[in-house]
Amino acid sequence: MNSRFVPDAATAIEPLPRMPLAAIVTASYAPDFERCRLLCETIDRHVTGMAHHYILTEHRDVALFRQLEGSRRSVVDERDLLPSWLRVFDDPLSGFRRRVWLSLKTQPLRGWHVQQLRRIAIAGQAKEDVLVFCDSDVAFLKPFDTGAFWRDGKVRLFRRDGVLANEGHDEHRIWSRNAGTALGIDPANQSSHDYISTLIAWRRETVNAMCGRIEKMHGRGWVGVVGSARQFSECMIYGRYVDDVLQGAGHFHGSEEFCRVHWNGKPLSDDEFRRFVDTMAPEQVAIGMQSFIGTDIGRIRRLIGLSA
Repeated sequence: MNSRFVPDAATAIEPLPRMPLAAIVTASYAPDFERCRLLCETIDRHVTGMAHHYILTEHRDVALFRQLEGSRRSVVDERDLLPSWLRVFDDPLSGFRRRVWLSLKTQPLRGWHVQQLRRIAIAGQAKEDVLVFCDSDVAFLKPFDTGAFWRDGKVRLFRRDGVLANEGHDEHRIWSRNAGTALGIDPANQSSHDYISTLIAWRRETVNAMCGRIEKMHGRGWVGVVGSARQFSECMIYGRYVDDVLQGAGHFHGSEEFCRVHWNGKPLSDDEFRRFVDTMAPEQVAIGMQSFIGTDIGRIRRLIGLSA
């Protein structure tokens, strides 16, 4: 196996540069285009310390998203990130409304699976030191500097300690176990921590070392390993790699969420939306309205003070 990744190179991790470069990374698709446009506008208005913004999309959506490109923003085609053997098709089982990614090396994958693979793969192309992941249904409402993600040469790893030991969280426990399997961690070494959120940061070199470990442990490409289990989370894989393999090297932990997300339920009324914003925690600088809830993007624009 000829891999471009160096397994576990980050075990001898060097401190970040005094002024590290940070890139924001957003995986999106055509139905979320207007939400992604709003994200870009609010990034440009409120975010400082960003060297670049990468938008990762399926090949057929590239032309649409190129409208958002600029001197510090570029669209990356998934064909430039993922192996050619992972092919995308209209899914007849959904009446051709949804897409499915098929190969002989993975389970059938949906868009949300492949978005996770893109987020990992961009580390092999990006040049920035720190990758900040932000969903396309997020909007920044307050000033924010990406320097919040590093201190003393280390990157902030989002972690909710011990929550997987509580009732519920069944799906997250599966994702955590599958992350351990992909990383070759002893199954007896289970984790109770949750690493999933939006507006979180990874160290680029550590992502590449993580991919190298997966390939070393399994003797094949990391995309095939991760995609062989349909229940996975890129956040869990990275978090468990840092904590269980690297013993936290190059990172410090933080549990505060910088983005307040309306995860499920019905679209908020105007008054409910205003209360949602008014009750943001002091450290929260952005909101996320999950796109599948169906909140009208024009209403969000109006309520945060941007023209439709």
